[in-house]
Amino acid sequence: MKSAKYLEELRSQSAEQLNEQLVAAKKELFNLRFQNATNQLDNTGRIKEVRKNIARIQTLITEKAKA
Repeated sequence: MKSAKYLEELRSQSAEQLNEQLVAAKKELFNLRFQNATNQLDNTGRIKEVRKNIARIQTLITEKAKA
């Protein structure tokens, strides 16, 4: 499972690294939305994938903050 490996990779990172990943994912989502609006995006499923990754990262940041 691709998402399980990605989640394990995220869990091993520090809070700072997670914040950097979050910023990068949000930039990627912005670029994907821009490409979609201008009809340049081929794989529209990537938007959904990036949104879920952002949620995963935010969840881990919250977990680390509470711990």
